[in-house]
Amino acid sequence: ARHLQGICVDARDAVFWSFTTALVKTDARGKVLKTIPVASHHGDLCYHQGAIYVAVNLGQFNDAAGNADSWVYVYDAADLSFLRKHATPEVCHGAGGIGVQDGQFIVVGGLPEGVTENRAYQYDADFRFVKTHAISSGYTLMGIQTATFAGGFWWFGCYGNPRIVLKTDQSFGLLGKYELDCSLGIVGLADGRFLVARGRCENGSDCSGRAVLARTDAAKGLVIDGEDR
Repeated sequence: ARHLQGICVDARDAVFWSFTTALVKTDARGKVLKTIPVASHHGDLCYHQGAIYVAVNLGQFNDAAGNADSWVYVYDAADLSFLRKHATPEVCHGAGGIGVQDGQFIVVGGLPEGVTENRAYQYDADFRFVKTHAISSGYTLMGIQTATFAGGFWWFGCYGNPRIVLKTDQSFGLLGKYELDCSLGIVGLADGRFLVARGRCENGSDCSGRAVLARTDAAKGLVIDGEDR
């Protein structure tokens, strides 16, 4: 499988990992419970009411002409069986990330070079398009990769040098822009902490993932447990 794109957790103890061309379900210790092959490019994912929702782009990313082919694929969280898919053509630069808040799904994705704001595309529970929200983030390399709603805020992981995480309020007003790599996955936990994904690849395709715990920090936004305080 190719590199890690996102992680999420269910209401109990399973962790779900999206690896571009594979979906993996593990227990909390990382033991693999189920793996399925999926179409390239499966991106970030979220859990909602017994299902896994994955942002999928079958076209081009970050193309100014909008030649993406954006979807949300839905899988049963129990056994990863495919349930349905929803077209999300509004995500014109490539669906790459997804999160959910109060039954409303937010899809994020690619960004053509030089565009100075990211966009968050809102869909209702039946994936009817609601509206587009602008995030005054400045340009971030290839847009936003990962998304999670936790603790009353949105957190978005981005590529770049350095890689950054954006924090917004529920109306997508920018509250912070921090140097931390959450671009391979971030998800809020019930206890107020976060799981942040880390990944490595050998020989370009033999990729693996792991997750580290993070917590909120007034100055740094988020800090990884055990790293510099």
